[in-house]
Amino acid sequence: MPRDTLTADRIVRAAIELLDDEGLDGLNMRSLAKRLGSAATAVYWHIKTKDDLVRLASDAIWHEVELPDLGTTDWRTAATAHASSMHAMLTRHPWLVQAFGSHLLHGPCQARHNDLSLAIYEKSGFAAADADRAAASMFTFVLGSALGPAAQISLNRRLSKNGADAGQLMAEAMTRATETAMQFPRLRERLDTAAATEYAAAPDNTFAFGLQSLLDGFEARLTADRASRHK
Repeated sequence: MPRDTLTADRIVRAAIELLDDEGLDGLNMRSLAKRLGSAATAVYWHIKTKDDLVRLASDAIWHEVELPDLGTTDWRTAATAHASSMHAMLTRHPWLVQAFGSHLLHGPCQARHNDLSLAIYEKSGFAAADADRAAASMFTFVLGSALGPAAQISLNRRLSKNGADAGQLMAEAMTRATETAMQFPRLRERLDTAAATEYAAAPDNTFAFGLQSLLDGFEARLTADRASRHK
């Protein structure tokens, strides 16, 4: 494909597909150019570095996250929708969880969601400083909740690329983990649960439980703050 038929937008879309398939370690300009039917030099003409590509790709997928209308939605419903949609996006694109720890990520799409998150918690009644804390706490919770599935995908990919039988290695590791867990009463009681049979798994509805618990905590704090102001 000649250089002038490429655009930055097409390159970023292809990069997202490659990242979804291969993860951060699988992204390089040669593989991306092959996927585009182009030469690596043509890709470099539009996007200079891999870091720039990861930054652009990460910002683009924030378009997938719901932007609730605060003019027609109460703050708690908006917070639930926004956090749930963000968690779903991170689950679809597990490489982004890793990228937060290895790249400087910024862009207008991510900034739009950061701004919305602050607006949600300001609408709840938090003063600006506490709205900042609430938004940061929610983002940390959502990101942490997506870490387990992302780690599972990354581990399976790494084991497979090393020529190993990922399933066999995982089974052997789980056998050893089970032997260790048998020494501890509460872990022993839970050995038949999904969380005990899959690496980095969590019990069903863990995200929903944690999200609602965090919002309950925010609501309790707001109630306490209002009561203290009226004393």
